Amino acid sequence: MSWSIAEVARMSRVTSRTLRHYDSIGLLRPARVGTNGYRYYEQEQLLRLQHVLLLRELGLDLDSIGRILDGEDDELAALRRHYGWLQAERERLGEVARTVEQTIRKLEGGEDMAAEQMWHGFDPHSAKARELAEEAERRWGPAVATANREVMRWSKEKWQEVQATYGDTNERIAALMDAGIAADDPRVIEAVDAHYRWLLNFWTPNQESYAGLGDVYADDPRFAEQLDAVRPGFAEFMRHAMAAYALARL
Repeated sequence: MSWSIAEVARMSRVTSRTLRHYDSIGLLRPARVGTNGYRYYEQEQLLRLQHVLLLRELGLDLDSIGRILDGEDDELAALRRHYGWLQAERERLGEVARTVEQTIRKLEGGEDMAAEQMWHGFDPHSAKARELAEEAERRWGPAVATANREVMRWSKEKWQEVQATYGDTNERIAALMDAGIAADDPRVIEAVDAHYRWLLNFWTPNQESYAGLGDVYADDPRFAEQLDAVRPGFAEFMRHAMAAYALARL
């Protein structure tokens, strides 16, 4: 028995676009492709998709999932690495929560709060930030390592300025998405140029790496969650917009 891509999308609640992307990166190939170009899946592919979605739910990125399913990486080791990241992230969020709690108490009591106390958990120089930087270096190589060393020398004012620019840029691109403008429209490409210019604060991607970063935005749950908080579906829109920009400008 086989199912069409539309049927699999309906059953699994994974979009057809995502299934086609999984096919393009070799993560989930269909059992066959019909003469009409339609993809068809059988029981083996459905079981693999189920495993993909389980590992995604646990927070693993698609590269890691592919290596696990193809027997190139140990699933338990990968889960342990991700568990370590979750533990560190829980500690960081706990620090942020304590900062907010302290701010509330100070404001309720009419007290002033020391400026240096207002940034606990937000500091890009914190141990958590360094840990995430090291993970990024492992995943994306020497260019990111160099950028991370530079970021660690930034002042808080510089960090806040760069983050504000990032937020403004996302809003500009999201507004175009809201208006129904296609990801490869010249207006979107022009808006994405601001994102590329913002990225130059950290490193200088080429055509391949910039488009690849768009895939990371959409496929890595940690990035996708942040972008989809801007607008639902924004991570996937950025994937296509960044690919279009890379093709047109880089």
